[in-house]
Amino acid sequence: MSIRSHAVRRVCVYAGSNPGSDPAYADGARALATAMAERGIGLVFGGSKLGLMGVLADSVLAAGGEAIGVMPQALIDREIGHRGLTELRVVDSMHERKALMAELADAFVALPGGIGTLEELIEVYTWSQLGIHDKACGVLNVRGYYDHLAALLDHAVTEGFLRPQHRAVLSVAGEPAELLDRLAAFRPPT
Repeated sequence: MSIRSHAVRRVCVYAGSNPGSDPAYADGARALATAMAERGIGLVFGGSKLGLMGVLADSVLAAGGEAIGVMPQALIDREIGHRGLTELRVVDSMHERKALMAELADAFVALPGGIGTLEELIEVYTWSQLGIHDKACGVLNVRGYYDHLAALLDHAVTEGFLRPQHRAVLSVAGEPAELLDRLAAFRPPT
């Protein structure tokens, strides 16, 4: 029995604007970037040169991949925009940023990050449940960073707040290749 793959041409990756306290987080960003470029998968991200976002973009570009950043003008004015991207799209607001990133991507992934990363991930995850999109969502679980989120979601299923088919939309994987395989094999819940 063969599983038909979902066409994943670009992945929107949410990531911290800080590097985190452990070099493993940057290593995870580099590994994801390399795996994406090797598969011909382009990157859509927040457009920053800082933190894991910068590491991710630089690594995709170094591996010969496409990196599209989306950033509000106010952040460009603060000189945090990455100037070496394939394309940097400038928008007026954070709402426009998130909408355009979602439009440009075929799937969504979160690397470790702070509250902004979590907010963006949970928003697109919610959009899936609401039927706004039918794209795969996942997290690269570097050093178990997302273990507690996965446990919370499992608990929400047990307690009757989240349906199992909606829980299954968010893949949790420790290795980039495994995560990209899951994104490609994703089938929206019915």
